[in-house]
Amino acid sequence: MKRRAAEQRGRAAETLAAIYLRLLGWRILARRARVRGGEVDIIARRRRTIAFIEVKARSSDEAAAMSLDEWRLRRVVVAAERLAPRYLCDGDELRIDAIFVVPGRLPRHLANVWQG
Repeated sequence: MKRRAAEQRGRAAETLAAIYLRLLGWRILARRARVRGGEVDIIARRRRTIAFIEVKARSSDEAAAMSLDEWRLRRVVVAAERLAPRYLCDGDELRIDAIFVVPGRLPRHLANVWQG
């Protein structure tokens, strides 16, 4: 039962993050894009930037930041590398972002969280 509740919270956080991104001028290209070796919660475009975004819903910013470790980020990077040819055009910038969703606050969008 806990797993199902966590899954529902995660989906709700991803929906909130997608709405927030749209309000900031991003176009959502895909949600929950899966490939062998990883998954990307949201793929979004704004002008010449394609962002592969990991969404974390936690009770605090600190808890969200702690949940985004190198292992999880590496899975997003692997998925982004495999998915990029579907979405990138010549001249586009690719980056890995994160969005923290915390109750009672606007989502917090962190750009370029992977510098590998």
